[in-house]
Formats: sequence, structure tokens, C-alpha cells
Amino acid sequence: MAIELPDARHLSDEALEVLRLRALRGRELGFSETDLADLLGVVRETVSRWWSAYVQGGLEAMPRDRTGRPVGSGRTLSDEQGILLQTILHTQSPQECGIASPLWTRRAVGELIAQQYAIDMPVRTVGESLKRWGFTAKKPQHHARGQDFEEVQEWLGKIDPAIEAFAAKENAEILWCDATGVDVNTHVGTGYALKGQPATIEVSSSPCRMNVISAISNDGELRFMTYAETMTGARFVTFLTKLIAGADRKVYLIADRLPAHESAVVDGWLAKHKSELELFYSPRRAPERMPVEYLNNEMKSGTNAKKLPETKQELRSNLQRFLQRLAKLPEHVASYFYNPFVEYASGMM
Repeated sequence: MAIELPDARHLSDEALEVLRLRALRGRELGFSETDLADLLGVVRETVSRWWSAYVQGGLEAMPRDRTGRPVGSGRTLSDEQGILLQTILHTQSPQECGIASPLWTRRAVGELIAQQYAIDMPVRTVGESLKRWGFTAKKPQHHARGQDFEEVQEWLGKIDPAIEAFAAKENAEILWCDATGVDVNTHVGTGYALKGQPATIEVSSSPCRMNVISAISNDGELRFMTYAETMTGARFVTFLTKLIAGADRKVYLIADRLPAHESAVVDGWLAKHKSELELFYSPRRAPERMPVEYLNNEMKSGTNAKKLPETKQELRSNLQRFLQRLAKLPEHVASYFYNPFVEYASGMM
């Protein structure tokens, strides 16, 4: 994360004097004026003026006046230009603007300014503009490539509210379902080691994988089934059968469009059990809108946290132990719905 320095024009006389002395000391140690300007949060010309005065007349010759422009004056961009740029940043990605960057960074915004207004703005000045507009550097949240914005908005605004209304009318339970897997060597934690030496971990020489399909509700209920093979329509039907066997009311199940979920064998089963379970499909390429995905993330980090398994049987035991423990913590499972992307499914909006 980039650290934004305060504008030197806001500093007190005492603080400015410290900056001047640090700039002089830096020049004596061989640092360039440009590097010192970036480190101290001033422009290069200011460092050059301080150094020239010091070389010619020592500390007594150092200028103590404030020669910089008043804050807000002389801005390169007009208010109208700034408004247009902010609109672009809010509504378009860098790629849509023909800029080679996955995110709006200071460099990418600088390219946008050059593209729109033929202005070559320094990166530091770009950062000051972004800060003034209310933008801050943040860790990005991931969206699947090719996500259909209109499909997601229709889901949020129409389809999900309709499912909730029908579920309330039928006194049905809404469950969110997804399948994932954990490898025998999956371990996402970190470890300490001496500087210059890697942290090492012994892994299995016989890689294998164990899969799981889970379903959670916004009140913290968790149901799951582990399996070693790939998901098929028949295997999904086995899970659906287990779901209704353990349910005390009708289930509204929301899942993604995995081919196995839309297979003929599933359609046939659903037709026979419509009074017990109905299946709905979440938006395509929008995993962040599925609360169960946040269970998957924790599962991958927690399954092998204590010990990497050596066999598929050990891996399955680790996975089942993790999920069985989680099933006894409904408040924790319900907390997945607190994520801003899935608050709409929490029942509290």
C-alpha cells in the first residue's frame, strides 16, 4: 500500500526546518534531489534551491520563506476535468479505457489523464488528486472475468427477493450450495525462518484430492458430503436426497450452473420431489455473491492447518473433522453472510 505524505505547505515552520536539514544531510550523503524530494514530500526544485543556498552561504543562507503556491492554486486539472475523471474511475476499468493495468493505480490514472487531456502529471501529483477526490488505496476484491453485470443486478434486485418471498410463503428453508476440493498438500499458512532462508514444509509424495459439497443457511446451519471422485448428476442427486432426509421443511436450494447440476438425472429427480426441494441457479461467474464460497475459503485454509495428511484417508478425516467442528458453530457459519457482497442474503437488509 502506497503511503501518502502530507503536503509540505501544511507543515509548521519548525517541521519545515527539519525537512531542510534532512534534505541537506541527504545531499551530503549522495542522495539525488529527485529521491530526496520523493522521500520528504516536496518538489525537486525546492530541494535544489535549499542545496544551492547552503553550498553558497552555509546554513545562514538557507531560505526560510514559503515560496510555494497556496494550497489549491495552480492545479493542473480544472474542476470540470476532475469530475469527468472521477466518473470514469467509478464506471470503467482501465482495460475499457485502453490502459494496460488490472486496477486503477496512480500510474494507470496518470495514463488516463494523459489520454484525456495530454497532460503528463507526476505520479505523486496524481496521488494528491486521488486523495482530494476521496479515493484511497485498497486491497482489491476479486470478480470473475466476463461477469455479466446486468445478470448480477437482476439477481440482486428481482430473482433473490422473489425466492425469499416464495420461501417465506411456503415456510421453506433457503440453503446456499457449492462444491470444492482440498489437496493433500494444501496449506496456505506462513512460517518463520531465519532471514535469507526459506520456511520449508514436508509434503506428500503422492498427491491426491478430496472433494466436498456443502450447503449453508443464513442462520448458520451447515450440511455437507465428502467424495473422492468428480461431481456427477447422480452424485448430486445423492446429496439432494440426504438434504431432504435431514430437513424438517421444504428446501429452496441455490447452486451454481455446474453441468452436473443441470443434468437430466437431476431434472428427473427434481420433478419427483418438487414438494420437498426446489433448485435455483445463482448468477454466472459471480462466486463472490455466493455465501458458501466464504466457507470454501476457510475450509481450504483450515483443513490441513494442524498437519498435512499423507494419504487420501487422512485428508478425508481432516476435512470431515474440520466441517463437523464448524457445524457445531452456527454463529460462525452465519458470519459468512456479513461479507458486504452477500449481505443481501443475510435476511437483515
